[in-house]
Amino acid sequence: MTFSEKKRQIRPDVPQKVAEDLKHLTEVNQMNKEEFVQKIGWVFEHSPWVASAAWENKPFESSKTLLQKMIDIVQNADESMQLALLRAHPDLGTRLQMSEVSQKEQARAGLDKLSKEEFEEFVSLNQSYVDKFKFPFIMAVKGQSKETILSAMRQRAGNSYKEEYNIALREVYKIAGFRLNDIFIG
Repeated sequence: MTFSEKKRQIRPDVPQKVAEDLKHLTEVNQMNKEEFVQKIGWVFEHSPWVASAAWENKPFESSKTLLQKMIDIVQNADESMQLALLRAHPDLGTRLQMSEVSQKEQARAGLDKLSKEEFEEFVSLNQSYVDKFKFPFIMAVKGQSKETILSAMRQRAGNSYKEEYNIALREVYKIAGFRLNDIFIG
């Protein structure tokens, strides 16, 4: 990677972003269904059915329209499919097996460097949350710290099921947006 390429990654200018977006989008729009699901399906955690359904709506005008189509698919899915999507997410701050991308996202938020006490609190809060809501606590951790995540866990534990279900889906959409953005920006 040249210096100018590295510089663009750190501080991309808008015209370059648009050009890259269009380049990647052209490639995405030319993919067959199997390739599309393989390359895009991971955006929604362990739920390639979202990408599979989105493929039917090609061509996409932009990465934003692709994301919105995927969100629409989840929003129009029946509750059992939405719950399966929520339950596919790992517990935050625990050492359970999770996808490589989830490990990296959590590490950037400092969740891989918890003290023993912090780890125990995360485990306890996660368990209480799952006992109450029947799906894991979900939060887009990009730009967050372990402190802000713990604070949100404590606060959201008092929500009703319906409130938390809707918040969890919105967080899933944020995560998918960050991941899709990573595909197009790199």
